[in-house]
Amino acid sequence: MCVKGLCLLTVLSGLAASGMLQVSGMYVYTSGDVEAVNGTDVRLKCTFQSSASINPDSIVISWSFRPLKPGREQSVFHYQQKPYPPLEGIFRKRVSWAGDVMGRDASIILQQVKFTYNGTYICQVKNPPDVHGTVGEIRFRVVTTGGARRNHLRQLEGNEGGSSQRERKDPHCVPSR
Repeated sequence: MCVKGLCLLTVLSGLAASGMLQVSGMYVYTSGDVEAVNGTDVRLKCTFQSSASINPDSIVISWSFRPLKPGREQSVFHYQQKPYPPLEGIFRKRVSWAGDVMGRDASIILQQVKFTYNGTYICQVKNPPDVHGTVGEIRFRVVTTGGARRNHLRQLEGNEGGSSQRERKDPHCVPSR
């Protein structure tokens, strides 16, 4: 039995060394929940990790939007060798490229955000042969003022009672789920 295990290990080692046994995949990372004040610009951060070398001539990045209200998913942005902002729709002249493919960054900037931008943004990256893997999602919410979220948190904290001293939290941290 030990001989069979040794043979299997030898075969697997040979396959791994030849590149035939390769763990591959595209991993996309986003900031999770993002909030912005109506009329401001906001960066939707999307970074990626690929098991293949980055080839700027073949990498494809697509951003799409799924609204909160029932409606169809729509394209927000496309990148293939160069940025292709949308020519029509609600994002026309309202989105710009902020990424760097060689730096593994696929971020975009939404300009002068509106309440109609509330919804989920999907970042998808394909770097052949790495064309399968996760997509990144950002749940985006437009608010009237920067203090809206803080006021909501204060209301929640006020229901707990206790001291007036509150723990400060980093607004850029995304809690693990």
